[in-house]
Formats: sequence, C-alpha cells, structure tokens
Amino acid sequence: MRLLFLGYPHLALLLSLGRPPAPDELVVLGGLPWEPGVVLDRSAAAGRVGVRRGQPLAAAHALVPEARFLPLHPEPWSARVEEAFERLGTLAPGVEGSTDPADPAFGRIFLGIEGLGRLWGAEDALARRAAALVVPALPGTPGIGIAGTRFGARTAAIVANGGRVPLPAAEGEGSPPPIGVIPSGGPATEAAWLAPLPAGLLTADPALRERLRVLGITRIGQVAALDRSAAIARFGAVGGILHDLARGLDGRPLRPRRPVERLRAEVELEPPVESVEPLRFLLRRLCGSLCTQLAARGAGVGRATLELRPEGRPLLRYEQPLPEPSAAPELLERLLAARLEAAPPSAPVAGLALELHGAVPAAGEQLGLFGGRPARAGGLGWQLAALAIRHGEGRILRARLLDPEAAVAPGRFAWEPAVAGGSEG
Repeated sequence: MRLLFLGYPHLALLLSLGRPPAPDELVVLGGLPWEPGVVLDRSAAAGRVGVRRGQPLAAAHALVPEARFLPLHPEPWSARVEEAFERLGTLAPGVEGSTDPADPAFGRIFLGIEGLGRLWGAEDALARRAAALVVPALPGTPGIGIAGTRFGARTAAIVANGGRVPLPAAEGEGSPPPIGVIPSGGPATEAAWLAPLPAGLLTADPALRERLRVLGITRIGQVAALDRSAAIARFGAVGGILHDLARGLDGRPLRPRRPVERLRAEVELEPPVESVEPLRFLLRRLCGSLCTQLAARGAGVGRATLELRPEGRPLLRYEQPLPEPSAAPELLERLLAARLEAAPPSAPVAGLALELHGAVPAAGEQLGLFGGRPARAGGLGWQLAALAIRHGEGRILRARLLDPEAAVAPGRFAWEPAVAGGSEG
C-alpha cells in the first residue's frame, strides 16, 4: 500500500500560538511554571537550552525563566485537527491520526492513497491537494512524504526538508511544500532508497543512537545488512524492529480513524455528456480506482450505487447488489454498465458518482490444483445478475424444494427470484 504522510512535529504549539514561533522565541507549552504539569511542547529556541517534552514545568522554568509559558486548551485544538481529518476524508477514505494533543502521534497524519491516482493524478499532485485541503484548519506547512511504509514516508519528508525534521516556518507560508517520494516497487526498492541515510533516523532514542554509533553503524544500509537474529541479540526486541524498518518492511496496516465501510468517488462533467459510451468510460475509471483501494485492504463490497445528475432532471440512482463481496472492477463495471444501458438518462449528464457499500473481507475462491481460474466472470451468481438486468428480475427464477414426497407437483417445489433485485430511482 502507498502511504502519504503529512507531518506537523510541533502541532500543539502551532495551534496554541496560531503561527510558527520565531527562531529566537522562547515558548513552553504545558501550563504555568507553578502548576504540577509537564512540558507538552516547546519552541526550537527553548529546546536549544535544554527544555524537553515530558520535563516538569518547574524544571523548564529554572532553565528559561524568561520564556513564555502557555496553558493547555486541548478541546479547540482537537476540533481543528478533526476538521482537517474531515477535509482529508474527501480525498482519501483511509485517514489515520490522533486528535489528542498528549498523544505522541499528534500531528502525524497518514493517508492510504493506493489507487487514487486514477482520480487525482500523480502522487505529487495528490500530496499538494492534501496539503491545500488542511490549510483552513491547521497553521503552517506540513512536511510531506510518500512511500510504502510509515517509516519510509516520514523519512522521505525529512529528506525533502534538507535532512531536518519538518518544521513549518513563517517565511515558508504560501510556498509549495517540498515532497519526498520513495518510488513504488516493494520493500527492496524502499530499502535501497533508505540505505545511504543516517542510521539515527531509525530511532528517536538518544541512548540507542549512541549504541549504534559506538558499534560503527552509521548508515541504515548497515543495519539492513545485519542478520536479524544478530540485531535482536544485540539490541533486544527493538533490534528486530529496526532491522525490519531498514529493509523496507512494516507489518502495521493503516488504521483509519473510522472503518472504511463505503467508498465514494465523483466526477463533474463539463460540458455535460449526452451519450452512454463516455459515461461507460468514466464508470470504468471510477470502478478501477475504488476497487484498487478495496483490494489494497483485502476487502470487497456487496452493493454499488451509481448516481447520475442529468441537466434539469431529478437525480438518477442505480442500486446494484453484488452476488458476493468483491473488488473486481471489470465485473462491477459490467453490471453497472448493463443497468445504465437498460435505463439510459433522458438528458445530458453533468455529474456522475459511484459509491461502494458494505466493505467486508473479500470472498475467497477455490483454485484448481494445476492452474488458477483467471477470473470469476463465469461465476453463476454474476451471470444470473447480468441476465436479471437484461431480461428483468422477475423472469430469472429458481426452484426451491419443498416436499419431494408430495402427491402433486405444486407441492414439491416453489419458484422464487434467483437474484436479489437492484433498483433505479
């Protein structure tokens, strides 16, 4: 899966001030010096004199008594981040992040962008669109990275910012944010990209960084070259984690804030489309994009809704149940296109939307011993669904056995619809 990372390392401080701190500005966030709290965040200038996150406020005050100490107001900060998540949700259905300012992940946003290229274009264009979406909600400019893993995407953002942890700067406002991209190609490609970078990027623990330095391990590629068992023996369980990251491996799936139960994509048509064939082309594009996102999650859907917005006419809605949970774009497009051709719009169409409902683990398929079945296009359920669209749902029936010992034929079986009905409205 491809991941897009938007990083605000000092988001709580940015939200509290409403702007990035000046380079020499001493600011400590967490409460007043005499309160029994700890430092939640601090400006770069305060960090240079020893103020650290998690430090008691009294200790921070002893280091920088002249600093400006800011109280906590987590509710409005969480609301701002929630607004950003809602905005990003219009771009990608899978958005991971935290709204709790005390969470170490606060300010780290990941989006699953697998398959979105068909809707929004190249990955860098998609990243700029995402950064523009959050501008009304969050101050500053985020660090942006794209890769196949969380670590890769965050590291790409750091590299794009000249090797620094991305820190929005006041003078950078309004300028296009730099975007770091690790090319797609799997773990081997990501490991090769990471190999020449400093090994200290693998961990934020100063003690662990020092141990790596003492052992002469200065590059990520050197960590990847170790035997995994040797890394674990030397560093414990964290050694295995570092080794996996260095090799472009990260088994943690994206954890969207909300379960992705439905996916939706829309297209505005200018000028409006008058014939069915261009609509089929756009439908194929939407099916491919949404099904790619489903396949990346190992999911399928059980129902699809196609909406058309004819000029000057009521909205047309085509509901299509699927014979089984699926993420096969060609099968989905075939059924929806058949329904569209059976009841075409009576006016030029100015907009088209496709929504997939009920995402669940995709249905499995029994494969042959000596060769796989290339597609489920010949599956009985899909064939019956296509026949129902072409000839009418009431004309595709199946016999249900009632009593094989009944004296007369009507008592032995009954006819019932062979497929679940779709609808148009």
